[in-house]
Amino acid sequence: MERIAIFPGSFDPFTKGHEALLKRALNLFDRIIIGVGINEGKKTEQSAEKRIEALKKLFEKDPRIEVEGYTGLTIDFAARHNAGFLLRGVRSMKDYEYEMNLADVNRKLSGIETVILFSEPEWAYISSSMVRELQHFGKDVTPFLPEGLIYP
Repeated sequence: MERIAIFPGSFDPFTKGHEALLKRALNLFDRIIIGVGINEGKKTEQSAEKRIEALKKLFEKDPRIEVEGYTGLTIDFAARHNAGFLLRGVRSMKDYEYEMNLADVNRKLSGIETVILFSEPEWAYISSSMVRELQHFGKDVTPFLPEGLIYP
């Protein structure tokens, strides 16, 4: 049976931390679907279409990675793809507590398992919100983004 995981997030932007986590997870799963959550009420720097297109381009050479946008509950998106796992990363105890509660709710509602990988220390300080703030103030954020990530 194919082990399919959903890696959900807004990915605004997708950071080196996200990339490192995804690459490590490829050792655990046969296929990973990056689910770009679309929330019209959330202000983003890049449109959902641009984020999806950029990630598709970034991972186009790896057939094990797919990218798709979605609205609604992540567990419903996972069910549509017959995914048995959610992939999540944590950088801190604060992240861990949030993810643990979310994993419990998702398992209770749908039976899906959440696999949590801890960030590697060299990427643990990077967050999308930090990168967005640096961008807002005109700072170069390329050291925090995967090589080859280009928003159209």
